[in-house]
Amino acid sequence: MKLKNSLVIIILLVFAGNAHAQWKNEKANKDTKIWRYDIECEGIAKQGSKLVKVWSYSKNPKHAISHAMKNAIHGIIFKGYAGGGQGCTSLKPLVKSAETEEKFMAFFDTFFMDGGEYLKYVSAATDGNIAAGDRLKISRREYKIGAVVNVQFDQLRKRLESEGIIRGLTSGF
Repeated sequence: MKLKNSLVIIILLVFAGNAHAQWKNEKANKDTKIWRYDIECEGIAKQGSKLVKVWSYSKNPKHAISHAMKNAIHGIIFKGYAGGGQGCTSLKPLVKSAETEEKFMAFFDTFFMDGGEYLKYVSAATDGNIAAGDRLKISRREYKIGAVVNVQFDQLRKRLESEGIIRGLTSGF
């Protein structure tokens, strides 16, 4: 009987741990799901890539950091960025209309899931540490965190072309 009770307690503890982890992940997604971020060119990257800094907003700095790569891909696809110093030129978004985003909503929902395919096209450009000037407390309850990431732009473009979301560069005007 004691063994049976111990087994039930262990199962309940494992279930509670998984539920807590899922709740934290959902909270992080809710915190950043509204796609509130800023994106800017950080400098020249390897050919076929874009080096960007993403400023993510969150009540918890850990959430902003974990979603920087997701925000970078979203920014390249839907926002683009202005040119500036460090040899940067402006970049127009790959998807230029809200209708396209709505039409392919199922694809993007899956693509941007936690652990989703977007991770194939992005990597951290630093060791994961955030510079002191890139962690800003902007209110009593919110942070603005800057993270530099490398986006595999050409590969991302090819993927969106193969899905029929955007037209290829060689397609007619």
